[in-house]
Amino acid sequence: MGLLLLLAVLSPVLAATPLYPEMPAPAAKPDDSPILVALGRKLFFDTRLSEPRGTSCASCHAPAQAFSGNHGSRIGVALGSRPASLGTRNTPSVLYLRYTPPRFFYQDDDALAPIPFGGFFWDGRADTLAEQAQGPLFNPLEMNNRNPRQLARKLAQAYASDMRTQFGAAIFERPEQASQAAGRALQAFLRSDEMTPFSSKYDDYIRGTGKLDEIELRGLRLFKDPDKGNCASCHKFNDKSANPARSMFTDFGYDAVAAPRNRRIAENRNPGFYDVGLCKTAADLKWPDSSQWCGYFKTPSLRNVALRESYMHNGVFTSLRDAVAFYATRATNPGDWYKIGVKFDDVPAAYRENVNINSVPYNRREGSTPALSDSDVDDLVAFLKTLTDAQFVKLPTQSVRK
Repeated sequence: MGLLLLLAVLSPVLAATPLYPEMPAPAAKPDDSPILVALGRKLFFDTRLSEPRGTSCASCHAPAQAFSGNHGSRIGVALGSRPASLGTRNTPSVLYLRYTPPRFFYQDDDALAPIPFGGFFWDGRADTLAEQAQGPLFNPLEMNNRNPRQLARKLAQAYASDMRTQFGAAIFERPEQASQAAGRALQAFLRSDEMTPFSSKYDDYIRGTGKLDEIELRGLRLFKDPDKGNCASCHKFNDKSANPARSMFTDFGYDAVAAPRNRRIAENRNPGFYDVGLCKTAADLKWPDSSQWCGYFKTPSLRNVALRESYMHNGVFTSLRDAVAFYATRATNPGDWYKIGVKFDDVPAAYRENVNINSVPYNRREGSTPALSDSDVDDLVAFLKTLTDAQFVKLPTQSVRK
């Protein structure tokens, strides 16, 4: 089907999710004012905006952990503002989000149909960073504000002058507008240079101002090798370009990798509960055949990945090495990962056919030799550690000054 005909067929059902004829270039630097960025930074670290008070955005997105973390939770998912308010998903880093595009569809030569990219959250349900920034403020398992009116009162008490200067004297007359304004301020901070440092050993390497050692170079080669790690097929980067924005280590897409079920999550004690990921967003947006996206989750950037407390959308792994080893041996040694003897146990049985079993290294037979040896896994981990920004290498256990 030609692209123009395909656009005509899909446009009525995809509504606001565009189909692009080519992948978009990296986003330009936004023109947010320094005053708006400063306001967003204050909001990000303000513990008065939760209910009850005491939890800020930075509680789960801790600066010392490259703006990731789970607010002290040790079960792989985030703890909210209330003692028992544990969620069902791992908290990703919010660094480098200015490069994440809004949702779109794209079809390359290898795809049978257009596939989705972009958007925010593990399931892509927010189309913009401003929309994403508001989400945790009202999630009862996170910052737990009941409604925009409650949040607007807190904003008026703490930021009346700042917000009226930025958004007009009438900003608090409609609570929904005040909430959206807070989202725009948070977006400005999250898109700032502070949140886009590009200071890692890898960045020095591609700029020609630093070198990788032999183990790290072996890991880089494995990362790129389509017959070994094949990591770069989803975690896109360009080590031939000196522009670090060309190396985001994600394609901003989605994949169904079938992470093992995290049995420490309370909801998972119910055998009928499943987090189905992108297909809920697809259904809400009325994409055709939304069930084809059940089990799909966002491909995260691997920048600063070594500093995460837990890995995968459900936080099932607590070490980077385990996460890499899972990718390497999920197909060949499933019993190492799916402890109850059921493969893909965190995907509903009806949707297990969605799981990626065709890409390297998932395409090997059970019992065969994995695409990556144990030493290969170690080399890949060594390379991934070069993606840690310099300020976090120097201050691994300290918070940046607020």
